[in-house]
Amino acid sequence: MRAWTLKVGPKLALRALLLAAAAVTCGGAWAQTPAYPAKPLRIIVQFGPGSTIDIIARIIGPKMHEGLGQPVIVENRAGAGGAIGMEAAAKAAPDGYTLAIGATGPLVINPLLYTKSPFDPVRDFAAVSQVAHGPAVLAVHPSIPARNVKELVALAKAMPQQLNYGSPGVGTSPHLAGELFQMVSGTRMVHVPYKGNAEAITDLIGGHLSIVYTGVPPVAALAKAGRVRLLATTGTARLPGMPDLPTIAEAGLPGAEVAIWYGLVVPSATPSAVIGRLNTEVNRVGGLADVRERFSQQGIEVKTGTADAFSVLVRDELVKWGKVIKSANIKVE
Repeated sequence: MRAWTLKVGPKLALRALLLAAAAVTCGGAWAQTPAYPAKPLRIIVQFGPGSTIDIIARIIGPKMHEGLGQPVIVENRAGAGGAIGMEAAAKAAPDGYTLAIGATGPLVINPLLYTKSPFDPVRDFAAVSQVAHGPAVLAVHPSIPARNVKELVALAKAMPQQLNYGSPGVGTSPHLAGELFQMVSGTRMVHVPYKGNAEAITDLIGGHLSIVYTGVPPVAALAKAGRVRLLATTGTARLPGMPDLPTIAEAGLPGAEVAIWYGLVVPSATPSAVIGRLNTEVNRVGGLADVRERFSQQGIEVKTGTADAFSVLVRDELVKWGKVIKSANIKVE
């Protein structure tokens, strides 16, 4: 049998050698690309230690470490109602190593209130997953002659501008909850802003306030002692620990629902594969019994889901609260 010999010219041989070297080099680079995550992650919290957002981050961070194989560090960047921390997160490298816990106030309400917001919640962030939510309750002083929401609406209509409600400050979620109540019910009440929620509850107990929107923990024991009266939860479902307390829709005022939600976001250009990996981990952590128990102790509930679902929630909330702020003509300099 005759053997065939392939004759290769010097130029062709050189080209073949260069291609082979390139393939080896590229292959080596690909082989050396570390799988995500390859270094510690950080979660930026827009408020100081002890805040609800901070507590959530410190509960889920170690659990995410277990699944991701890398430390998850909580970084407190407080100031300007959450704007400093959100701006830092928006300007971070979009590589999946910097996350922020967005909540109703700093992620949605603040950018609507401040015309010079340093970030845009839709343009600058990509959703990872909702993490938790915590419905508020509508509490009144026992001297208020209203045993339910319908009676409170009737009383407010009969006494325009004579009932008052307190909040931790202008533009806060409890403030806007009161404005939403008025917008939906067609009533007018007087808003009294305080420096914090504790001060408002103190004045509610003392009879200086008619109404307060608040989370469950600060008023649960007070309600049992008869020092405040709870009329409804502002969530879409009854609270597990208060099954007899109706939702505000069940009590006759659909459209006035309010829930303080929390969720993880990353800079908008973060790769979708990285977001998917983080979403899977958040949902795994949310299913852990000890995480659910620790959240419950803080008066909040685990609420996870897809990145798309959280993105839709943020956009819907921007529309909802934008209408409330415009209707109430709320302005913050």
